[in-house]
Amino acid sequence: MKSIRVGIIGVGNIGFAHCSCIKNGRIKGMTLAALCDIDGEKRRKLANDFPEIKIFEDGDELIRSGLADAVIVATPHYFHPHYVISALENGVHVLTEKPAGVNVSEVVKMNGAASKSGCVFGIMFNQRTDPLFQKAKEIISEGGIGIPKRLVWIVTNWYRTQSYYDSGSWRATWNGEGGGVLINQAPHNIDIWQWLFGMPSKVTAFCREGLYHNIGVEDDATIYAEYDNGASAVFITTTGEAPGTNRLEISGDRGRLILEKNELRYTKLQVPEREFCFTEKGAASTPAANEFVYKSDNPRDGHELILEDFASAVLSGTPLIAPGVEGIKELSITNAAFLSSWTGKQIALPLSEENMAEFDRLLNEKKAAETERKNAPASETEKYTYIKRWSVSW
Repeated sequence: MKSIRVGIIGVGNIGFAHCSCIKNGRIKGMTLAALCDIDGEKRRKLANDFPEIKIFEDGDELIRSGLADAVIVATPHYFHPHYVISALENGVHVLTEKPAGVNVSEVVKMNGAASKSGCVFGIMFNQRTDPLFQKAKEIISEGGIGIPKRLVWIVTNWYRTQSYYDSGSWRATWNGEGGGVLINQAPHNIDIWQWLFGMPSKVTAFCREGLYHNIGVEDDATIYAEYDNGASAVFITTTGEAPGTNRLEISGDRGRLILEKNELRYTKLQVPEREFCFTEKGAASTPAANEFVYKSDNPRDGHELILEDFASAVLSGTPLIAPGVEGIKELSITNAAFLSSWTGKQIALPLSEENMAEFDRLLNEKKAAETERKNAPASETEKYTYIKRWSVSW
């Protein structure tokens, strides 16, 4: 087999972009075979735009049709685990959009199905393909910063207007998306955080709901996390600041990484800080260091790279850049942050069954109390292309 037949379940903005990209032959190893959306008007438009492609109303029917070797799940967040499990249980490879789901309890079941299936399961963490994040990963993995001490990420350039939220009654709702900036915009950043720095053991968070917009979910969040080795992490994000900042700093006892404005600065200490601290006789001395600067013009969109990486894994068995089972890590931090904010408690990771149950209960209470927001017509300008705000925006 030189190419896998791909079906797309959920053809909204990102689904349209994947659809167009594959149909136009931009993805090596992929052929568009089927599309699915529950919206009747959207199906009629798809049939007109892609007359040679089979259009489905039901995702499970597409999965069972035999037309697709693999499916891309690009539905609203709550449906990700359902369609992933359905695909895996029917022997169909699957690539899901982020986040893995809304509830860690559901993603645990999804990962269990993946472990039994023998199928390839990936997740669209496209920012893992960014050359600067990959270089940072390489430096850390090779011991370049030594023992990790601290991560601080200020990513406040996810700016959104009220018009954005009004473009869909499902946007930024507990019932539609399962949250706001943490579940929609920031999953990529939280994944990169844990991918580079590892999973924390404790999380304390403050998630402010409707701080800058007329929405009922969080549009501003601050997470403080602790690690068993004494390291810590601070993550700050919002959709309500302009122009906003995207600055990631990671420090260890051998050096520091700073990623900002499409540049990675690596400061390497000539002597480990802990050694210098207890051997240096000068009271005001600091360790000598060398600095290295890396830049990248990032020539190709990360979505395309993840799609090709997934196709290669199916066709040739190559390791995935973003295995689907790793989606639970990012979501665990997010669920812990919500639970901490809702209860005022510090939450331990990995989440216990009791904490998962409490999260599910409190989320259901928020869903039950939510009133539907009226929506304005959605913009057509984002369809069929990967737009800038979906990529790393320095």
